[in-house]
Amino acid sequence: MKFVCKIMKSVLIMCLVLSSIVGSLNVSAQDSETDAETGASEVTADFTHPDDLAESYDVIVIGAGGGGMAAAIAAKDAGSNVAIFEKMPILGGNTLKSSAGMNASESKFQEAEGIEDSNELFFEETMAGGHDTNDEELVHYLVDNSASAIEWLDSMGITLSSITTTGGMSVPRAHRPEAGSAIGGYLVDGLQRNVFEREIPTFVNANVTEILEEDGVVTGVQVNIEGNEHQVNAKAVIIATGGFGGNLEMVTDNNPDLEGFVTTNHEGATGDGLVMAQEVGAQLVDMDQIQIHPTVEQETSYLITEAVRGEGAILVNKEGERFFNELDTRDAVSQAILSQTDSSAYVIFDQALRGRVKAIDQYEKMGLVKVGDTIEELATTIELDPEVLSQTLSIWNDSVANGTDDNFARTTGMEIALEEAPFYAIKIAPGIHHTMGGLKINTNAQVLNEADEAITGLYAAGEASGGVHGSNRIGGNAIADIIIFGRQAGEQSALFVN
Repeated sequence: MKFVCKIMKSVLIMCLVLSSIVGSLNVSAQDSETDAETGASEVTADFTHPDDLAESYDVIVIGAGGGGMAAAIAAKDAGSNVAIFEKMPILGGNTLKSSAGMNASESKFQEAEGIEDSNELFFEETMAGGHDTNDEELVHYLVDNSASAIEWLDSMGITLSSITTTGGMSVPRAHRPEAGSAIGGYLVDGLQRNVFEREIPTFVNANVTEILEEDGVVTGVQVNIEGNEHQVNAKAVIIATGGFGGNLEMVTDNNPDLEGFVTTNHEGATGDGLVMAQEVGAQLVDMDQIQIHPTVEQETSYLITEAVRGEGAILVNKEGERFFNELDTRDAVSQAILSQTDSSAYVIFDQALRGRVKAIDQYEKMGLVKVGDTIEELATTIELDPEVLSQTLSIWNDSVANGTDDNFARTTGMEIALEEAPFYAIKIAPGIHHTMGGLKINTNAQVLNEADEAITGLYAAGEASGGVHGSNRIGGNAIADIIIFGRQAGEQSALFVN
């Protein structure tokens, strides 16, 4: 029996609640923005029936977000027998909610647009964004393999040819779908399609509860699939379970200052993989380094993509004034917002910008966007002083025309003025977004123990790992992290088992 439902991948709709009784699932999955803007075709996904579970696999991947799917594809292509266990009823994890893009330097798409960039500059800006607390070896691996990762995705029909700017970057480096839509749904759709084309066994509602090991060597996992316990053997295990931003108790245990913040994370981001890996001797790093994203709509906990500011939007406070460089690093912008009246602000943009960032269509559908035919009408709608907001916008447009922001030294996202009516606003404040800490890994994506030795057969990728981002993550580096180290974990695990 098959249960068919539609998943709008720009939000985490749990419409597969009947999966535990129907066994084999068909999931018709579409990105709402991609549907409307690019006419993407429907993808049908057949998850693996629990009765088809094998006693052993070469490689087991725990988690089916972007990192897990990238790892599974890479391991399969390298000749390994791979299986994916995902505890949620759908694939995607936090990747599904990603919106800005994937950072990469020296890519063919940058070259096509005449964007001058270098791996060295990408490295320097990532380190500066993390306040030089990042693991330098991991960052070097990230930036040096970023362009090839863009090529790898493109070879699988996942083309990220539109480029924008994120905070902390001096050149456009965030690669996204051609239509300018949010990257998350598009990426998950493409990775999922490639997983199923390769016939990689993919079990949903499959909660891994223990990593099995013997004499320091990983031997498999204990997994509960739809209420039934199974021991499954493996020569290698890849932890791609994401971070712990959805586990507010774990968040505040590691950083008490974040008590009371909303979170942008999906409900499955609970840190399970970290706990299980610790039980087999894994080392954790940077666990108190938890990023708050500056632009989160508070009623829905919905993240407003950095691409809006990257394309030229400004932030104003309740007095109607700009107060900071909107494209400084996320931690700095967040702190600036928290210091304003009511610890909140508004993202202000115009019709032309709306056309460049398709994610805004989703925000409007959710009722998050306020509009005015003039900037004065918008000000009245959001209860700001019309004269002040009008003057703020005028000063900003003069700065764009002159190419110099004398007030806050902004240098990026200043190519196009905000002058095409109607005008829009979204009220925002910071929210818990990304956990920089996690399992300590080396550049082969091997998980290290407390003695900095690799645990035989254990790998990790993406937000489950720590060290890449240091004390602050640059926007666009999360997707780079999950794809680059996901691919590496898959290739290295396959090399190990073969």
